[in-house]
Amino acid sequence: MFVKVISMSVIGMESYPVYVEVDTSQGLPQFATVGLPDASVKESRDRIKAAIKNSGYRFPRSHVTVNLAPADVKKEGTGFDLPIAVGILAAEELIKEAALKGCFFIGELSLDGSIKGVSGVLPATFKAKEMGIKSVFVPEDNAAEAAMVEGINVYPVKTLPDVVEFLAGRSNIEPLCLDINKIFQKTREYDVDFNEIKGQKQAMRALEIAAAGGHNVLMIGPPGSGKSMLAKRLPTILPDLSFDEAIEVTKVFSIAGSLNKKEMLIAVRPFRSPHHTISDAGLVGGGQTPRPGEISLAHMGVLFLDELPEFKKNALEALRQPLEDGTITITRSLVTASFPAKFMLVAAMNPCPCGYFGDRVHTCRCSPQQIRQYQSKISGPLLDRIDLHIEVPSVKYRALSGKELGESSATIRDRVNKARDLQKKRFGHKGILCNAQMTEKQIRNFCPISEESHKLIEMAIEKLGLSARAVNRILKLSRTIADLENKENIEPAHVAEAIQYRSLDRSLI
Repeated sequence: MFVKVISMSVIGMESYPVYVEVDTSQGLPQFATVGLPDASVKESRDRIKAAIKNSGYRFPRSHVTVNLAPADVKKEGTGFDLPIAVGILAAEELIKEAALKGCFFIGELSLDGSIKGVSGVLPATFKAKEMGIKSVFVPEDNAAEAAMVEGINVYPVKTLPDVVEFLAGRSNIEPLCLDINKIFQKTREYDVDFNEIKGQKQAMRALEIAAAGGHNVLMIGPPGSGKSMLAKRLPTILPDLSFDEAIEVTKVFSIAGSLNKKEMLIAVRPFRSPHHTISDAGLVGGGQTPRPGEISLAHMGVLFLDELPEFKKNALEALRQPLEDGTITITRSLVTASFPAKFMLVAAMNPCPCGYFGDRVHTCRCSPQQIRQYQSKISGPLLDRIDLHIEVPSVKYRALSGKELGESSATIRDRVNKARDLQKKRFGHKGILCNAQMTEKQIRNFCPISEESHKLIEMAIEKLGLSARAVNRILKLSRTIADLENKENIEPAHVAEAIQYRSLDRSLI
């Protein structure tokens, strides 16, 4: 008997239907899986056999052929276990074929017949809705993320018998319904706040400018000066995610398998802080079948690279293209996948190997050559893509011991939101959300400056040796500073402040 069951697979950010075709025929007992299955799919036959038997059903003593169509695309993962098992039981007439119409199945089977969670359920459910499918059967662990898709019945299932008995009409499973708006509002909370930071007013001012214009930041300072603390609080002053943006971020985490049971929706800006030993593929994404890396998990949020010079040079250079384009495309011999990567890069580094060059308390023991060699680990092209270079000095004890709280994240975020609103009106529907994303043409149109400002930039080029890209960064920063002050025109004071944030364009020694 021939049966067809619908499942889903994911390539990049896109899901596509996989039709699980099961045929049972007379012949020697055999279980064959075709359609470019990888090792995890081939191994599913042993899991499926044991799960069917241990659930109290008889596995067919005949020739079983499973085809995963389209057969020219490689299939991987354990999510095909459940649809294959359902197809086999339907071929044995334990489930009526008519009950499978308008349904899609995904899930991994344990040997005892219980169903485990898998990755990529959220984009798969969106694709199912797009195809007109009315009912989806997903593991209980994935039900909450699937229920983020409205207008479709999401059935959370624990075991294989639960699915069989429901489809046979002998039991009932209530579809999961969630109040999405309530969940969205509840999860838009941060555990940290900018008012916890003591001192560092100049660094806080620079981060406010970065948040207002979506600019990348590099902080230079001795150990313990508060660089990590500042970076962790940057997402709290960024504009709140819209619901569509939250769904897009949650899709990335779903595909990466990084959602836990309690995370139905990621409604806050992600903050990712990978260790400096991370590989190229771990940072930008990769694998035989491409999976998102840290830069995609930081989409719409902040990617924090602490101890920047300690990262592998190849990994850092791989950041250059996504920093410009906002996407990362990974090409393999059988597949090409694209992932979103619109993130704010926040990096931190010490001024020298020992960390205390220029410190007011500790004595630096590094030679000028060691300092230059350490700073040169960051390439010029990468530095050009970082708009603000901030010096973060150590904080005196009296500033740390003060009881007075600084400005809260909510207060700063209000100013940032007003600046972003100006930018939205300026760019309209051109796909640009902030000043940092302006093109060359838009810089000419929206960043006119006076003759006095031209002289300031000319002087900076002569003294600092700025590149053309660095000059554009200064103009973008100047536009953002003017927006924060609600000024229509860029003034010389705005340009002067923007120039001072290019400290690494000159030697620190």
